[in-house]
Amino acid sequence: MQNKSNLKTLLDYAGKFRFFTIGAIVLAALSAVLALLPFVYIWKIVGETLSVMPDFQNAQNIEDYGFTAVKIATSAMMVYFGALACSHIGAFRTVANIREKCVEKVLRMPLGFIENTGSGKIRKIITDSSAAMENFMAHILPDRAVAITTPIAMIGFLIYFDWKIGLLCIATVAAGFCIMYMFMVGKNLKKDVAAYNAALENMTKEAVEYVRGIPVVKTFGQSVFSFKRFKKSIDDYEKFTISYTNRFRIPMTSYTVVINSAFAILIAVALYNAQNAAAPKFFSDLMFYIIFTPVISVTLNKLMHSSEADMIVGTALGRIGDLMAVNENPEPEKPQLPKDNSVEFQDVTFRYDSAQKNALDGISLKIPSGHNVAFVGPSGGGKTTAASLVSRFWDVSGGKILIGGVDVKDIKKENLSEIVSFVFQDSKLLKTSILDNLKIAKPDATREEINSAIEKARCADIIAKLSAGLDTVIGSKGTYLSGGEQQRIAIARVMLRNTPVLVLDEATAFADPENEEKVQEAFREISKGKTVIKIAHRLSTIVDCDEIFVLKEGKVAERGTYQQLIDNQGIYAKMWNEYNESANWKIKS
Repeated sequence: MQNKSNLKTLLDYAGKFRFFTIGAIVLAALSAVLALLPFVYIWKIVGETLSVMPDFQNAQNIEDYGFTAVKIATSAMMVYFGALACSHIGAFRTVANIREKCVEKVLRMPLGFIENTGSGKIRKIITDSSAAMENFMAHILPDRAVAITTPIAMIGFLIYFDWKIGLLCIATVAAGFCIMYMFMVGKNLKKDVAAYNAALENMTKEAVEYVRGIPVVKTFGQSVFSFKRFKKSIDDYEKFTISYTNRFRIPMTSYTVVINSAFAILIAVALYNAQNAAAPKFFSDLMFYIIFTPVISVTLNKLMHSSEADMIVGTALGRIGDLMAVNENPEPEKPQLPKDNSVEFQDVTFRYDSAQKNALDGISLKIPSGHNVAFVGPSGGGKTTAASLVSRFWDVSGGKILIGGVDVKDIKKENLSEIVSFVFQDSKLLKTSILDNLKIAKPDATREEINSAIEKARCADIIAKLSAGLDTVIGSKGTYLSGGEQQRIAIARVMLRNTPVLVLDEATAFADPENEEKVQEAFREISKGKTVIKIAHRLSTIVDCDEIFVLKEGKVAERGTYQQLIDNQGIYAKMWNEYNESANWKIKS
């Protein structure tokens, strides 16, 4: 049932190209039947040879039988090549459809899900899973059609020539299939394969960590045993694989013996009938079975190994299904546009799906249009969560967030992206030219607009030191930017977009002192006339904010200007004192 389910799901993704896949299965099945027919003509050649011996010159039809066998074998090959052509076309189009649907889904996903999951992981799910499906549809499905059709046709051939010998051969097929079913389709196989993959993945992960730590190992003269987790992962993998292999030793040996036992049966039958008067006819039939029986083991082996492909494609479909099942932020039925750039939280509550308690719990605050505010507080207090809800990284669990008096849920996604921009603490630049990185914000931007944004973001010195200027490809020929430089380019990108509301999330976290000064200059430039929400651990960067909100355990614990909060001698004042102590700390000589 799982196979049908997998195939049905793939055919749904294939759409109008499903007929290529269906055609591939039909052609592959036809090729399997054609591939068996040459054995009939080989049998006829043997029969005629035995009937005329020792006067072999009396054989009249051997040449015709031989050419007919070659023609049918060639036809079988051509039909199978046609099946592969259809299966590959169907596979390529199906994979293209899956990737297209996944990309469309990613574009509709909440940005928070993408940020938490990681773009690399999402990309891996899409590429690896679709590659597994491509292999399954292009190669496994035709091979499976052959592997299923061959035994059915084979039973007819085995019964047709000598039903007694045929039944004996069929008995070995049935016994081999039963043994294969018990250990290849058993309910514990999926668990075993999952456990194997988990052990392998864990060992690989720990190996990477060990390689990264090699400099430390060499410096301090340690050995692999200093990395206990790596050593343990190797031991666990060894124990599992040995146990797993030992468990299959007897079933696999039994299976191999049984599917190859047809030869032993044929030899016994031949000896029993050696003195029979009808020996020439019998031995003619016997030669057919001797030639034909190797097909039995080949066919069963194909069926056995295809079960692994089922599990792989089933897992891939499951991952794609999980991705497609992610809840989307619904688009408004009657979209509205904000009246101004103010931001307001009205009794906002939010909880992450896997969390036990609310990340935000009844937050209410208002940021007037054009004001510069900051969210600060202890780690886990809800600062980043609150800021991310403004641009609908997630939708609130309760309450409302308004921009210009309009609920963000009533603003179209495209319009919201033109209203709110983010500068993250770990800004990402693509491995393409700096010009293309900037044009992500505004694809139709002119060189003049880009150069203006570069100047305002204090990035001119970065561009000047690059041989190709704006056309320099990041990552090419060892061209890399520091964290602070990447942040300044990201600010230039946001400046080019020129949205009225900005969210700066720990935007100087990776900047060295020189870059931080230029980043702060860029912030002052970009913030002119805009509503700005800053999230910062470096409290010195927010002393000039119009208002500071202190978030703790998902609530607004304090609010006010820098001076008001210092005078209040509350949470913020304590954070300020601790920040100054850490900033002034140094090792005494």
